[in-house]
Amino acid sequence: MAISRSNISKEISRGPSKKKNKMKTVMGEYKKGILRSGSKKGPKVKSRKQAIAIALSESRKGKRKKKHG
Repeated sequence: MAISRSNISKEISRGPSKKKNKMKTVMGEYKKGILRSGSKKGPKVKSRKQAIAIALSESRKGKRKKKHG
């Protein structure tokens, strides 16, 4: 399937989605060891799976606020 020139410019201009940005920031916090579950006083996240779950949850929260607000 060939991509037309008009579609190429649209694909390039979109850039990364907000979901990807949120994943990147949360995983960065996890790697630095500053990601916490719950609040600032909550325990540090030690599991990679838990960090991914937090990132997905936060990205969904952003979607909800946009739709209703």
